[in-house]
Amino acid sequence: MIQIEDLHKHYGAVRALDGLNLHVEAGQVFGFLGPNGAGKTTTLRILTGLVHPTRGRASIAGLDASRQRQALTRLVGYLPEEPAFYPWWTPQEFLDYLGRLHRLPAPTRARRIRETLEQVGLHKVARRRIGGFSRGMRQRLGLAAALLHRPEVLLLDEPVSALDPLGRKEILELIGNLRGECTVLMSTHILADVERICDTIGIIVQGRLLLQSPRAILLERYAQPLFEMVSEEEALHRWAESLATQGWVREIHLQDDVLRVVVEDAAQARHKLLASAVAQQVPLRRFEEVQPSLEEVFVRLVNGEIKP
Repeated sequence: MIQIEDLHKHYGAVRALDGLNLHVEAGQVFGFLGPNGAGKTTTLRILTGLVHPTRGRASIAGLDASRQRQALTRLVGYLPEEPAFYPWWTPQEFLDYLGRLHRLPAPTRARRIRETLEQVGLHKVARRRIGGFSRGMRQRLGLAAALLHRPEVLLLDEPVSALDPLGRKEILELIGNLRGECTVLMSTHILADVERICDTIGIIVQGRLLLQSPRAILLERYAQPLFEMVSEEEALHRWAESLATQGWVREIHLQDDVLRVVVEDAAQARHKLLASAVAQQVPLRRFEEVQPSLEEVFVRLVNGEIKP
């Protein structure tokens, strides 16, 4: 559905994109991850046709984003990171205007406005001036604008960055429920949000795709088994020195009364750690296998600690 091939974008001497390749299947919720300045926003703006690449190609459903922008407006909904509105308009007026631009018939337009404002949680403020809205409310309205014409593809740039925890949960559930109905490309730096709703993840660093993988496979392949133990400091120091000589132990991190141990194989290490604790007479207060997180994998990949 979304195809990016050898995409470059230069701003003078700055290479915002440097040979990016990316493919997003139809119906996926795709998480587009990267540090600030990696090129995520530039990529989305090129896909909308707002920015032209220096070279390379970006297309949606076979339509070239640079040359067929008008045709794409019917297929694509776009939420920028900070959507802008006329402050004197109301959500009702703004969405009615957009509906006319999309040539929606009046009955359809009225129904869509009502349904979409309900979806994003703004139905109770439909006739309030946008100038008095918080940044989070503006973000909700921007999402409503992207959804109004029922697009086949949604391009979302940090869609929940301005929302409180409850608002983030509501909007993420909304986005997740679109799976199968439309294709979603969501750029974000909030890894927990990606873990919650995305099928596939692409990581971009310095304008290039570092890795693309289904989320579950990414964690399975790159996450390291980790155990966390709590005990007396003196006993942990003694135990850490003993564990450092073991070949099945990869890393040891000791801070106060908490010992974290990265191992080769979780199933074998569990038994070996418990046996070692007994042998070293370590009075454990807690012994826990820590579930691998996308954040851990992301940091290690971006820092070059593990190779894709």
